[in-house]
Amino acid sequence: MPELTDVNTSGQSVRVLTLVLGLAVVAAIALGVPGCKVSGSAAGGGVTHVYYIAAQEVDWNYVPDGKNTAYGKPFDCMEAIYAQPGPNSIGPIYKKALYIEYTDSTFTKQKPVAPEWIHKGILGPVIRAEVGDTIQIYFKNETSFPASIHPHGVFYTKSNEGAPTNDGTNGAGTSIKPGESYHYMWTVPERAGPGPADPSSIVWIYHSHANDMADMYAGLMGPIIITRKGMAGPNGKPTDVDREFVTLFMIFDENLSPYLATNAAHYLQCAPVNTADFVEGNKKHAMNGYLFGNMPMPVMHVGERVRWYLLGMGNEDDLHTPHWHGSTVTEHGIREDVTELLPAVFKQVDMVPDDTGIWLFHCHVAEHMMAGMTGRYQILP
Repeated sequence: MPELTDVNTSGQSVRVLTLVLGLAVVAAIALGVPGCKVSGSAAGGGVTHVYYIAAQEVDWNYVPDGKNTAYGKPFDCMEAIYAQPGPNSIGPIYKKALYIEYTDSTFTKQKPVAPEWIHKGILGPVIRAEVGDTIQIYFKNETSFPASIHPHGVFYTKSNEGAPTNDGTNGAGTSIKPGESYHYMWTVPERAGPGPADPSSIVWIYHSHANDMADMYAGLMGPIIITRKGMAGPNGKPTDVDREFVTLFMIFDENLSPYLATNAAHYLQCAPVNTADFVEGNKKHAMNGYLFGNMPMPVMHVGERVRWYLLGMGNEDDLHTPHWHGSTVTEHGIREDVTELLPAVFKQVDMVPDDTGIWLFHCHVAEHMMAGMTGRYQILP
C-alpha cells in the first residue's frame, strides 16, 4: 500500500507519496526490471545544475543603435513614436527589471553572457538541463517590488512553483520581498523533455509570477532548454546541433509596467499633448527587447545545423508569425519559412542555412513590422 511520508525539499517540509520499498523491489524483480525510480524524482544519476539569479532594476534601451538598423535608415515619423523621445513619447530607454546571473551566492560578481547568447537581450540566463537532471536556483530579489521565479514544463513541488494559488498551502516562494532570497529546486522527468515527435531539445520559459502581468511587462523572463537523455554535450548543447538561438516575440506594454510612473517622470519631456500617441508609443513591438533591427545579429555558417527556440508571451495582440528571409526551417518534419506563435507558446525549429548574406528575420504581422518587430541574421560561407 502507498503511504504518505514527510520529506524535506529545499528547506520546505512537503508531503509526498512514496511506495513501500519492499513492494517496489518485488515489483521490479517480477517485471525483470534491473532498477526503478519514482516518476518525477531526481533519482537516476542525473546532474544537478546550480544557478544564482537576481532580479535587478536596469535602464533598458530598446534601440541602442539609435536608428532603424533593419533597413539602415533614420526613424520616420511613425517609427519615432516608438523609438525616440518627444512631446508624446518617453523614447527608447525605460526602467525595467531583468533576471541577471551571478557566479555564486554572494551575488557580487555577474556572470558574463557567453558570446553565443548576446542576442538574447532582455531575456534572463539560459537555464539548461537534460532529462533526469535537477535544477537548483538561488534567487535574490533586488527590485522594489515582490518577485519570484515560476518555471514551465519541469517538475516542482508547491513550495517551488513560484506562483500563488488558493490551495491551502503557505505560499512559500510565491512572492519574494525586496532584499530577500529563496532557493528553488526543480527536477526534469521525461515529461519535461522532448516528446517522441520533438527534436533533441525543446524550450520552456521561466518568469516572475508574484504579479504575473506586471512582472512580465517589467521584463522578468528567461528560457529553459531541456535536452533528451544522453543527447547533451559537455556545454549542455545537443550533440546534433551546431548553433542555437532563442528569440522572444512580444509587445512589451510599458503602460502595464510597474515602472510606468517612474519612466514618465524621468524620461518624458512634458505632459503628453496626445494621450493616444503616448499610450501607443509605450507598446514596444520587440524581439528580445529590441526594436527596428537593433537586436544583435545571430550569425551562422552555410551547412551548419541550427536550432531556433521561439518564445511567445503577452496578451491577445501577441499573435506573431516569425519569418526568415533567405532560408527555410523544419518544424516536426514540415518545411516552412514562417511559423506562428501565441502567448505562452514555445517552439523549436531547425535550419540548415544555404544562402550567404544578411537577411531579415521578423514578425510578418503588418502592424508589428511597422512598429519595430524586425531583426536580422547573418549566414557566412
